[in-house]
Amino acid sequence: MRLRPTRGMIAAVAVMIVVLSSSRVRSIQSSASPGPDAIVKPLLLEKNEGELRTRRIHTDASVPASSQFMLKVSPKNNGSQHLVAGTEEVAPGATLPKHRHLVQDEIVLLHSGTAHVWLGAQERDLHAGGLVFIPANTWVSLKNISAEPISLTFIFSAPGFDDTMRCNSVPAGETPTQITPEQQKECAHLGHAEGAGKAEPPKK
Repeated sequence: MRLRPTRGMIAAVAVMIVVLSSSRVRSIQSSASPGPDAIVKPLLLEKNEGELRTRRIHTDASVPASSQFMLKVSPKNNGSQHLVAGTEEVAPGATLPKHRHLVQDEIVLLHSGTAHVWLGAQERDLHAGGLVFIPANTWVSLKNISAEPISLTFIFSAPGFDDTMRCNSVPAGETPTQITPEQQKECAHLGHAEGAGKAEPPKK
């Protein structure tokens, strides 16, 4: 005698499959993302302590504003899930190209030198001790118009752009590899950022 499955049995089996599938998805999600018990390491760092990196060589002959930067706080440095921070020096006459961050807010603190800053519809000079607050989706560019390097600290409201910075660089001590404009765009995509291409801000 063969038993025919009833509608009730079919419905029960379907419900069990849905429940098992959803619990499996929750398990995968919880293992992929850090939970509230993730270890975040407190840091006390001197000026020369952190992850020093050297920027890759641009094949389009464009020159980065600085050859090196230092990441100090990020998920990979100390497990931070909320902030990214680091430092760099911008040489006299060098320009940070026009770009925007699609997700993160950013703060830039100037410790030395004088910068001419283009920020959204604003444009002005900022001196040592100055601060730039860059909301997400706001175009920004900066040029060192002083005779000394600009020493700055950058702070992002969320991780992401640190992935772009690592993609565009190699660890200090390694020979920098070349990077094409297409690869630069791919790196920017990693950190939810966008460049304005080769368009330069107006001359100061």
